[in-house]
Amino acid sequence: MTDDLGINDRALMQRCLEVARQALGRTAPNPLVGSVIVQEGTIVGEGFHPAAGQPHAEVFALRQAGDRARGATLYVNLEPCNHYGRTPPCSEAIVAAGVSRVVVGMVDPDPRVSGGGIARLREAGIEVIVGIEEADCRTLNEAFIHRILYHRPFGILKYAMTLDGKIATTTGHSAWVTSSAARAEVHKLRVACDAIIVGGNTVRRDNPLLTSRQETTPLRVVMSRSLDLPSDAQIWDTKVAPTIVFTQTNASQEKQNVLMQRGVDVIRISPLTPSAVMKNLYDRGCLSVLWECGGTLAARAIVDGAVQKVLAFIAPKIIGGTNAPSPIGDLGATEMTEAVILTQKQWRQIGPDLLLEGYLPIEPLPIEDIHAS
Repeated sequence: MTDDLGINDRALMQRCLEVARQALGRTAPNPLVGSVIVQEGTIVGEGFHPAAGQPHAEVFALRQAGDRARGATLYVNLEPCNHYGRTPPCSEAIVAAGVSRVVVGMVDPDPRVSGGGIARLREAGIEVIVGIEEADCRTLNEAFIHRILYHRPFGILKYAMTLDGKIATTTGHSAWVTSSAARAEVHKLRVACDAIIVGGNTVRRDNPLLTSRQETTPLRVVMSRSLDLPSDAQIWDTKVAPTIVFTQTNASQEKQNVLMQRGVDVIRISPLTPSAVMKNLYDRGCLSVLWECGGTLAARAIVDGAVQKVLAFIAPKIIGGTNAPSPIGDLGATEMTEAVILTQKQWRQIGPDLLLEGYLPIEPLPIEDIHAS
């Protein structure tokens, strides 16, 4: 679809997505949104939502466009809001600016917004086109959509394994399964997430730092029932990034005190489950949570519904070993027909390695959400 000046709506919506990505990892619990304003075939304004509490993308684009927004076309990948939250409604700002046409990538799933922003614009006599590049718009904000629908963060399980399905040798040595190119891809992934979860075994065996090596570093989370953790682990350096340890209510108070003296936040939960941890992270405003744990915790996270997407890096290496650890522990399957089958699969080559991205089967919505819709 094109406007009367021959500007391609799809290309300009892709530009909105490109602009929106500038705020990766910084908008939680808000979505990633970019906006572009076109007047007489020329882009006269662009903007993106930088963080919760800050103006929305449309406002920045309108400010840049100024008087040139009158009679122009505004592109935005997510429906403009029509309610007062931390900021005023974007729909009113668009109407006031005299924009004549608005192209929207997708309807906002948030019930406070859904359809209301579009209706307000049409009520003001503005032409509104909805659903341009919708699939890509939904992919960009899949974590936001999941958070709104299921009231939990979007869980991503990431692991690296050899061709024979091992994440380490029989001695536990795992540096490095994949190439430097694959590890660089992981650092990009961490930037886009709000928290990274590992188990106590990962802290003991790998001593990970869990940073993105960029300006934005997610919250680091450790799940440990026993708190039998090394006192000198890199992850306790909270000057690098904040760290939370989730443990059980009967965990050693002495060990808790040691961690808290290092600036680590210790949260006691009973029972300690992936679902309970994700509920806590939801309450903290997280959108995306990256599971970088070992096989035992990964299996628990899958069974507990805490994982929605899998990213498996596969190295062209064979190390063997009957007791060498695999990326996912026991899921309780006894027949091949019980295997979890990923959907929407995509393969990419990264250096010498392959990356498989796929989604776990979609869980049904809670019954109260079905009634609400």
